[in-house]
Parts: sequence; C-alpha cells; structure tokens
Amino acid sequence: MKKTYNKLVRDRIPEIIEANGSTCTVEILSDEAYLQMLDQKLTEELAEYHADGSPEELADLLEVIYAAAKARGISAETLNSIRAEKAEKRGAFEKKLLLVEVSEKP
Repeated sequence: MKKTYNKLVRDRIPEIIEANGSTCTVEILSDEAYLQMLDQKLTEELAEYHADGSPEELADLLEVIYAAAKARGISAETLNSIRAEKAEKRGAFEKKLLLVEVSEKP
C-alpha cells in the first residue's frame, strides 16, 4: 500500500523508512521550493506544538527555524545574536506582560 506525503522531512527519514523494511521515493528540492516547504513545515510544527505543548515539538520548531535561517544565509550564531540584541533593546517575554491599551498623547 502506497501513501503520498509530499512534505519536507528530516535528512535521515528515508534511511529509517528503509531500515523498517519499506521503500520510499524522495526528490531534492530547488532552493525556492525548499524555502516554501520550510515555511509549510514551520506552520505544521507550530500546529503540532499548539496541539501537544511538548518540549519535543518546541525542539522541532527550533530545528525548522534554524534550517530556514541557514537556507536564507543566516547562521545560527547570527540568528541568536539578533535575538539577544532585540531582547536587550526591547526586552524578552519573561515578565508575562499583556498590553491592554495605549492612550495616545493629545
């Protein structure tokens, strides 16, 4: 029985499938298609995290985020540096603040 997926998978998934006695068909994506599939994968992993809330799903999100950054020419170090700089300038999310409203100056 064949099942069609058409989704981005981790690099070792084909060998895991074959080690379990099944066969699979894969193709190498173009850079443009890879970026599109990474965006889809990010949405998929976020939905799985929302449904599950597990640390494993958070780790999957990070893996996809790092892959998307790398595909766009951004190293993990640069990404982490940008994150740290924004946290320094604008804060992080540690205080659990909910902005309810803002009154503009007259």
